[in-house]
Amino acid sequence: MKKFTRRPLPVALAACALAVVVAAGCGGSNKSSSGTTTASSGGGGGGGKLEACALLPDTKSSTRYTLFDAPYLKEAFANANVSAQVLNALNDSQKQKSQAQQCLAKGAKVILLDQINQSSGNAITNLAVQQGAKVIDYDRLVPGSKAAYYVSFDNVGVGKLIGKGLVDGLKAAGTYNQKPVIAELNGGITDNNAKLFKQGYDSVLDPLYANGTLVKAKAGDQWTDWDPIKGRQIFDQILARNNNKVNGSIAANDGLAGAIIASLKAHGQRPIPVTGQDATPTGVQFILSGDQSGTVYKSVKKEADAAAKAAIAIVKGQPVTGVNGTVSGTKSILLTPVWITKKNYKLLFDDGFLKKSQVCTGTYAQYCS
Repeated sequence: MKKFTRRPLPVALAACALAVVVAAGCGGSNKSSSGTTTASSGGGGGGGKLEACALLPDTKSSTRYTLFDAPYLKEAFANANVSAQVLNALNDSQKQKSQAQQCLAKGAKVILLDQINQSSGNAITNLAVQQGAKVIDYDRLVPGSKAAYYVSFDNVGVGKLIGKGLVDGLKAAGTYNQKPVIAELNGGITDNNAKLFKQGYDSVLDPLYANGTLVKAKAGDQWTDWDPIKGRQIFDQILARNNNKVNGSIAANDGLAGAIIASLKAHGQRPIPVTGQDATPTGVQFILSGDQSGTVYKSVKKEADAAAKAAIAIVKGQPVTGVNGTVSGTKSILLTPVWITKKNYKLLFDDGFLKKSQVCTGTYAQYCS
């Protein structure tokens, strides 16, 4: 995500940038600190029988799981009168496996699985299949597993949007033809999605490195475990290794973008083109203020609705519709992402993904038209 406004922002906002994964935005938002959310209908939830479970990974790698996925999934199951639980493992793979075991013990016929890592994802999938349940890989694929379906976005396409967004930002900043030095903060090395994102933006950037248009920063291609604190430390080191000369950066999501922005401010640097993903309230605020170029909008509602629809069909013995591809041998329902900038950020309000009050608040209100 990239922003080019030269107005310096208060130090408190730099701190907020780093805190992006634990708060939806400096303007405030509703966020549960609980690791478990329950949706029930028809007597489901709590200690009763279950027909479906959604297992989400954490609240750290992205705010989306609490802000968007959980409420959308709960609503979809409730509307279909399907008893279900939506659970968050708080980045604990053993906890996620235990949650799966509890769901299966309560009779769950299908599990939506957003795995923490491939090993635990495979273990949970095998457990479910052994007990006669079906697994839908949700957002993150477990490559080569026994999952029945995979519901996500075209993640290589997400990466391509990020790469093209960086190039567009460099051109807008007037540095594209000046051999700009580029850093890359990738996601989690054990996350298959992060690898697909990188495959996408590398397909855009690698030819430009090869022909000398872009220059990769020294020690400038790093994995972060989706941790903005680690991302901040890494970017501080990248700036030091490159004498503070970094002209643009890939950030694989908005949390990492916030880390880069905080680092730049702490080092007295002007904004540079920075990418992002997830269209978080803070990410959009940084786009409006000129600190971030753009963010990938993946309509979590569409993703949650598609996954819930598939799960509900399985529960009710109906055919699963919407399959439009195969990834790693798994039947897939792949959705299309959108690149968000200052020009089209209101799409997020129109879609009901964000509220204007989440973005256009406090210092950031002045940037909203």
